[in-house]
Amino acid sequence: MSIPATKLMTALRSGHATSPRLTWYGPDSERVELSGRVLDNWVAKTSNLLQDELDAEPGMSLRVDLPAHWKSFVWALAGWQLGMELVLDGGDAELLVTDTLDEGPGGFNAVVAVPLAALAMRWPGELPAGVVDYAAEVRSHGDVFMAHNEPDDGMPALRGSAAHRHGGLLDGFAQAQEPGVRLLVRAADGLEAALSAALGAWKQDGSVVLVHPDVDVTQHLLDNERVSAP
Repeated sequence: MSIPATKLMTALRSGHATSPRLTWYGPDSERVELSGRVLDNWVAKTSNLLQDELDAEPGMSLRVDLPAHWKSFVWALAGWQLGMELVLDGGDAELLVTDTLDEGPGGFNAVVAVPLAALAMRWPGELPAGVVDYAAEVRSHGDVFMAHNEPDDGMPALRGSAAHRHGGLLDGFAQAQEPGVRLLVRAADGLEAALSAALGAWKQDGSVVLVHPDVDVTQHLLDNERVSAP
């Protein structure tokens, strides 16, 4: 049986696959728009990197040390698609993904460094030995993800302000939204809240406009993006 994240990715890449599903507004006039198909490709590549390069499998824990950002959304969906538990409370985990790297792998099985700039082709500067450069590695992985081991609904999916299992992501963790919503999500609210809102929108065949804390949410932005729930 497919877990909810797998069903969600199937839905995003099928109906209205070329329509915007995730739009990011960042500093310095940065705007990134991902259709359902493109979002699915990024998630598939990231899932394949996790599975093929880092030996990730269902039930393993992934600490996501990233702010609310389109790349952290990709990592969350990739981890869930693989059947992993996302750790958002700073607790212990087997794998770490971060944008603020100071040391090597330490107590983690593997560490992935993620530069947040949209056009980054590699980490800016030298990386400690054993740390994976996400920007440099992810593009070489396949656009289609095939799990080596099938996860199930009862596995842990999220450790944050509360704990959720995979079977409860869309029914318990996801925030209720209107069908077809074009939802404004403020990154300043934190990654957990942003993911909850986004999952709720995607569950209802909607889309998300994610805005960095330094970006002014003007009426022009809301009108230009056709936001229906600011």
